Amino acid sequence: MRKQYLHLSAYPCDKCNGPVVAGSLAVRENEISKETDIRQVGAICLSCGHRQDKATGLDVTRHFPPAQWESTNAIDAIHITTAFAEALNRAEPH
Repeated sequence: MRKQYLHLSAYPCDKCNGPVVAGSLAVRENEISKETDIRQVGAICLSCGHRQDKATGLDVTRHFPPAQWESTNAIDAIHITTAFAEALNRAEPH
């Protein structure tokens, strides 16, 4: 049974030291299979809006447990990625 999982992580922003939240989606064909079709959905600092795609330096990245993410109307992962990117664009200060 194919299942989709949401992965979230957080690390300090290089600009303001605020929390950067990064997300990705991955698919497992069954409970014991390796994740495939991994798609990064973006990262953004919740304080200043800076898009920092990875932690730099010796900063600690906190990884949260993956959560099963079922789409009720079978939207594929590329559409979710696009929707997330659009939401990030709306969150940017202009």
